Amino acid sequence: MLTSSTFSFTICFAVWMMFAVLGIPVKKMLGLNETQFGLLAAMPVLSGSLVRVPLGIWTDRFGGRIVFFGVMLATVIPVWLIGYATQYWQFLVLGLLLGLAGGSFAVGTPYVARWFPKERRGLAMGIFGAGNSGSALTKFVAPAIIAAWGWQALPKVYAAVMLVTALLFWCFSATNPAHNVPNTTSFGAQLRVLKDRRVWRYCQYYSVVFGGYVGLALWMTKYYVGQYGFDLGLAALLAACFSLPGGVLRALGGWVSDKYGAYKVTWYVMWVCWVCFFLLSYPPTSMQVQTVDGSLTLDLALSPWAFTALLFVAGTAMAIGKASVFKFIGDEFADNIGAVSGVVGLAGGLGGFILPIMFGALLDLTGVRSSAFMLLYGTVCVSLVWMHFSFRPTPATIAAPVTAPRAAA
Repeated sequence: MLTSSTFSFTICFAVWMMFAVLGIPVKKMLGLNETQFGLLAAMPVLSGSLVRVPLGIWTDRFGGRIVFFGVMLATVIPVWLIGYATQYWQFLVLGLLLGLAGGSFAVGTPYVARWFPKERRGLAMGIFGAGNSGSALTKFVAPAIIAAWGWQALPKVYAAVMLVTALLFWCFSATNPAHNVPNTTSFGAQLRVLKDRRVWRYCQYYSVVFGGYVGLALWMTKYYVGQYGFDLGLAALLAACFSLPGGVLRALGGWVSDKYGAYKVTWYVMWVCWVCFFLLSYPPTSMQVQTVDGSLTLDLALSPWAFTALLFVAGTAMAIGKASVFKFIGDEFADNIGAVSGVVGLAGGLGGFILPIMFGALLDLTGVRSSAFMLLYGTVCVSLVWMHFSFRPTPATIAAPVTAPRAAA
């Protein structure tokens, strides 16, 4: 179950992030500004986020196998039609429809989690969540397809791959009716758990570690092209240095969370992101300093390699943080994982939708590319303050007798 679900989610995530690369030639063809490009890249994230709540509830009720299979089949035709789009509104509408692929996360998480005992659930969900590496897969594969056959070929190839993946998943997965909620349980009863304030706390955490990851995964290829003048292939390759660890190492985050506890892990993840975004947000600067021997000019800027190294660290931290947040959910809402993971996933996805648009708007307003990281730095500051004052660790959130980071702070 874990293998087939993780592979399928990887393909779904690759399709979901398609506009991170495809959007660059489309932007040039249509003459879009930065804000319009941000909206185009973010449209699949919007719909993929909004459907997570109903998909999570349906997974609890009907089982993950049939829902996951249906989600993949439903995206095939919209993805194929993107290859024939010629106008901006057509790309936006089809982007909304292909966004259903992103909703697969809310299906696979409860589907996988229920096959494992509590002490292994964090690792299992982390391995499944490593399907986020589909974002890096797109950055490796999509530029080669575009260079060989043109951008119109990419959606057609992805549609065919999605169809094959759906059939493979159906052949290599199974259903356990005991994992479903009773038929007598109403949708209202499933949603009642959302009154729990812990759910909204985890929404806030996830909007940073997952929303920020999705926003940067969509934006970084274009950032490298604009900031450093790289071609599409090299820009996508370097952007994958963020996307790949941000996906693959989620399994490590699940194991670490099982071992040390979700609260402690999430706390330190936020601090690592705070440092990385502070350094990344500093724009290239020239300063003239008056010395006893005359004027001294200082040029401060991150080289492409230092920039990529910091991105790698941030991506690693976000991967671990995504797993630690869902460790909270697996431990505290084991009987209603679908509904809770759907809402938390919705919050994270909405962050991923809003951020690319704000990145583009800030760039249009200020002309400073690193303003994207200034925004992320501010969100992490808010998160740290909120976490410090609102979180009260409980026995369920601490896996080992360790000193709480808050006390050290």
